[in-house]
Amino acid sequence: MYTTCIFCHGDLGRNEAIEEFPVGRRLAFDGARGRLWVVCRRCERWNLSPLDTRWEAIEACERAFETTRMRVASDNIGLAKLKEGLELVRVGDPVRQEFAAWRYGDQFGRRRKRAALITGAVGAAAGGVVVGGTLAGFAMGGMFPGLFQAAQAWYRDRVLLRLRDEGGDPIRIQRKHLYTSRLVPSADAAGWDLRVDHIPGWDKWGKTNKRKNRRHTMIVHGSEAIGLAGQLMAHANRRGGARKAVRDAVGRIEEAGHPEAFLPVAARHAMNDFSGSGKADLSAKKIEGLMKPLPGTLTGLKVDMRLAIEMATHEQAEREALEGELKELEARWREAEEIARIADSLLVPEGVDSFIADEREQIDEDPARGARAG
Repeated sequence: MYTTCIFCHGDLGRNEAIEEFPVGRRLAFDGARGRLWVVCRRCERWNLSPLDTRWEAIEACERAFETTRMRVASDNIGLAKLKEGLELVRVGDPVRQEFAAWRYGDQFGRRRKRAALITGAVGAAAGGVVVGGTLAGFAMGGMFPGLFQAAQAWYRDRVLLRLRDEGGDPIRIQRKHLYTSRLVPSADAAGWDLRVDHIPGWDKWGKTNKRKNRRHTMIVHGSEAIGLAGQLMAHANRRGGARKAVRDAVGRIEEAGHPEAFLPVAARHAMNDFSGSGKADLSAKKIEGLMKPLPGTLTGLKVDMRLAIEMATHEQAEREALEGELKELEARWREAEEIARIADSLLVPEGVDSFIADEREQIDEDPARGARAG
């Protein structure tokens, strides 16, 4: 049973209230459609469960929801908190606005608050440096701009994702690549693709390969584009959005009729913004040194459009996962578990794994030793 968030790779926690599904501290379920999500309390995103036991778990969630008195409910969505501490969100047949408020309101709101706190802390630190330097008699006029530029360079070059391209070669997507990557209409003009800038290669420690630091571009199609766009838009939307922006984003999807129909519309909108900006023919050198996103790119779109793309890619990915017997979703869960396992192992002193393996081998050979050790 998977216990790691697909998105942030954090621990989802456990509960003792739902025996059929002991993972998570907040579960959302839709009995009519047979969907069960674990809501990550760290990033507030909804992880769709790929487990074969989800029907039994959904029935258990329904029974627990009905028997608790600590609940609030509208006609379509209800929230209940069990004595054990587990929170249950029951999804009925809500309109898109109501569902989006429950599903995306928390995560976008939390991002917005976190961004405001970080901005305030950075501003306070910068002010402290200036005031402290002035009192100490330093020539801050030349020092502060240098520190600011160094911080900007670090921010732009920060690696967001490490992936493999179509040929299986490792690549890195940095934050500055969000300034130029964008959705584009597909060749038949009826669909959409993802145009992603990146730099190739990383060594086994994940460090930058300085010999391969030139920007490359790839076009991603189909399911891969949906999954990657969802990941990148989470970074593009790191500042979240206010309730009005979320409502406007939902309105854009409703206007198109469906998340699947909205994404080609978004690609055409991005193409128009990019082409009309007059910056489509910038040199590679100027693109590499950009300090702000180009119009029409993943971070250059309006807030409501960016939020709508993230919503649409997540919902489209879930629909395709369900139609594809959840194989792709299970692969993403396994990948998240593996990443979390690797991260945990970095904190373990060298030689511990081999010591444990040797001890197990000796216990297998002499069971009496294991009994004495216990």
